[in-house]
Order: sequence, then C-alpha cells, then structure tokens
Amino acid sequence: MNNLAVRMRSIDPSSYVVYVGFLVIFIVFGFLLRDVGFLTPRNLLNIVQQTAPITVMAVATVFVFTAGEIDLSIGSIVANAALVAAVVMQGYPWPLAVLAGLLVGLAIGILNGALVAYLKLPSFLVTLATMGLFAGTARWLTDLRSIPVTDPTFTGLFGSGSLLGIPSLVIWTAGVIAVGQFVFRSRRFGAHVHAVGDNPAAARATGIRVPHIRFAVIVLSGTCAALAGLLYAGRLNAARYTFGELDLLTVIAAVIVGGTRLNGGTGTVLGALIGSLMMGMLNNGLILMGLDVSQQMIIRGGIILGAVALTLRDPSR
Repeated sequence: MNNLAVRMRSIDPSSYVVYVGFLVIFIVFGFLLRDVGFLTPRNLLNIVQQTAPITVMAVATVFVFTAGEIDLSIGSIVANAALVAAVVMQGYPWPLAVLAGLLVGLAIGILNGALVAYLKLPSFLVTLATMGLFAGTARWLTDLRSIPVTDPTFTGLFGSGSLLGIPSLVIWTAGVIAVGQFVFRSRRFGAHVHAVGDNPAAARATGIRVPHIRFAVIVLSGTCAALAGLLYAGRLNAARYTFGELDLLTVIAAVIVGGTRLNGGTGTVLGALIGSLMMGMLNNGLILMGLDVSQQMIIRGGIILGAVALTLRDPSR
C-alpha cells in the first residue's frame, strides 16, 4: 500500500496533459461535427496522412530539444529537398531523385551541426541564418515556379500508394515513430542525448562526446526534414518553394505540447506523435466547422497556449 502511494505521488500529471487534451478535442469535434463526417474512417485516415511530414520532423525535433538545441531551418530544408528531388526526377530515375533530396537535408544538417557543435555557435542563431539563406535558395532555384512530380513509383512510395491496404504515408509515420522511440528509449545514443541536454558538463565528465551528440541530432533533424519534403512532393504531385513555410511553428507546438522541454533533458517521441495528430485534428476540425483563417488561428493558438501552460508550468517559480 505504501509502495502504491509512493508511485502515485511520483506521477507527473503534466506528462499526460497531451493525451487528455487529445481525447477531449476528439470527443468535442466528434460531437459537434458528427453530421459533416469528422468521425468517418476516411477523414480520420486523412488526418494521419496529412500530418505525416509534421510527425517525421517532430520525432527528430524531440532529439534536438532533448539535447538542449533548436533547429529553425527545417521548413527551408523541406522546400529545398522537395525541389531538388523534383528537378532531378525530370531527367533521371526516381531513386537518384530521392537520394539527391535526402542529401540536401544531410548537407544542410552537417553545415548547421558543424557550426553549432564544433565552432560552438548558438543553434538558434545558426539555424535562423540558414533558414533565411535556404528559403531564398528555394525561391531562386525554380524562379518561384512549381515543379510537377509525375513518376508513379515515387508518388506511390511517398504519397498516394499503399501496401497491403495500408497507405504509404501511414507506414512512413509508423516506421519513423517506431525507430525514433526505439533509439530514444533503448539505445545508448538516446541516453547520451538525455545526458547532454540535462547537464553537458556532467555528460562530458562521464566520457560522452558532447559535440558529437549535438552534431548528430542536428544532422538527424536536417535529414528528417528532407524526408518530409519528399512526402509532401509525393502526396501533392509537385514541389513548391512554399513547402514547409508554416511547418516550423506546428512542429515546435506538437513537440512541446507532447511533453518535450525546450531547455533539454526531457523528451518523448510518443508524446510528439500525439501532439502532431492533435495539431492535424485541430486543423481538420476547424476547417469542417467552416471557420475562416483568422478564427482558426485564434482558436488554435488558444488551445495550444493552454496545453503548453499545463504541460510546462514550473511549480517552483
């Protein structure tokens, strides 16, 4: 009995805010929008598919935040990876286009990571600079034009296809979440990420190569952002310089609402998944309610603010 009491006191209620919030929003939308198809399997599946790129980036962002860093350049990487893949696909097979797109994210991640980890520059300022730099590159690359993506194998693999009746975007979501959760919770790398974010000096004293961990999480972020760009291109059958423009705030909201702390040391991949689905469900439900863009922004912002306040409130202050 005493053990049970101790365990109950050790539970942090803020860890479950995202799950309760998700359930409450689902129930409210399910009741209010029952006549316009919110609860139909097709619409619920559509929410998961639309949030796939956000979820992919959110998983990597959990690693970045937990290590005590931030990557503001992911939106620009999304656009550049999608555009480069689309350009390459016009003259070469789709596997080369996929490789080219992923290499874009890898290269930008290496640039960001090297500046942060080895030149010891603040990740906020580094990625803020590269965000603007590569946003301009995306516009210059195509002269503000969209590039069609018509290869059926590519669009099937990264967008509209399915395997055994399971949509490819759902498979990508499940795969990234599974790998991310396994590495984050069960591998030495995940433990080192936690240690670096919690106390870099102590981590260094135990033999953890702190710069290597910082470099690795930022490279991971760039690569996952590039994958998200490929998913956008596959789903929308085109690549545009506007891809990813609004994703940064959505990803950060999903990760923080999910229970990952900005100051490092604490993160949750499963929470990021629920946070991402919550963002997608909010967008979908507010659109079905017929609200205009300004009203959607007000309601979405209020809900996110409330969830963040409940999740990250510091009772010691």
